[in-house]
Amino acid sequence: MTNANNMARYGVGFDYRDGEGQDWIGSWHRPEIPSPNGERHGSSGVCLTSDGDIVLVGGDNIPWEFPDGRPEGEEDWWATLEGEVFEVSCSSVEEATLRGFIRIECVRLPQKGLVRIRSLWEAMVSVHPWVPQHEITRRLVVPSYEALERVEFGRVLGPIYRRWFHEATGYVDTNPL
Repeated sequence: MTNANNMARYGVGFDYRDGEGQDWIGSWHRPEIPSPNGERHGSSGVCLTSDGDIVLVGGDNIPWEFPDGRPEGEEDWWATLEGEVFEVSCSSVEEATLRGFIRIECVRLPQKGLVRIRSLWEAMVSVHPWVPQHEITRRLVVPSYEALERVEFGRVLGPIYRRWFHEATGYVDTNPL
């Protein structure tokens, strides 16, 4: 049974302010193609190992997060997921299931009206030896029950990330937001 207070419902918006002071509305959307309208802003994966553990990545000034990244050129959602997971976590995507989209819309100048879409996946991965690249300097493989405790996604967008994590793992986080 899910805790409705902790997880987003389809299409329900959450106000939030990014680190640059921009105000946005974020919402969870069904995993249907075509995606919601907006600029493709990347793919993110809840990356599971064959043991059911979760791969997290971080950097010196980057908190633990699920592997993600932005598209290069005309990459589709899958190609972005596959390439970015390999680049940031040294893991290969063996199979993946699209679990949903996050849509964020800027509601205040100077970027008012900008809409970005990110695809959210469940990915089965093979973990390779760690070779840090770029700004990602740390990798951690943890049991699923520990992953949400370590990932910092903010109190406002927390319901969206909790929904995605639940869709990918079946895990229900009972901690209040």
